[in-house]
Amino acid sequence: MLVLSRRVGERLLIGDDIVLTVIEVRSDGVRLGIDAPRSVRVHRAEVIEAVTAANVEASAVTDADAEALQRLVPRPPAAGARPPVTPVPAPEAASSAEPHAGTERAE
Repeated sequence: MLVLSRRVGERLLIGDDIVLTVIEVRSDGVRLGIDAPRSVRVHRAEVIEAVTAANVEASAVTDADAEALQRLVPRPPAAGARPPVTPVPAPEAASSAEPHAGTERAE
């Protein structure tokens, strides 16, 4: 890590296109101005760390969560297993004296 002392108004060049300028020095911190191309992302480290920690926490799965998800998703049948058979109700016994609907009787 490079450690430098700078006064208000002094600048620090990083590469060819990033300029840090000391804007103000206070007893509790320093204000910096950053001039960088739009393609360079500039973030505060504590914000990135907080977002990363929140993402890790949100992606953690408890056993109860996993069981609840498994109950929502039907399991595929085992290889070679036949699908369950849905019983079909038996047709009512037809009387031989009455023709079936939609058919004509030859006389």
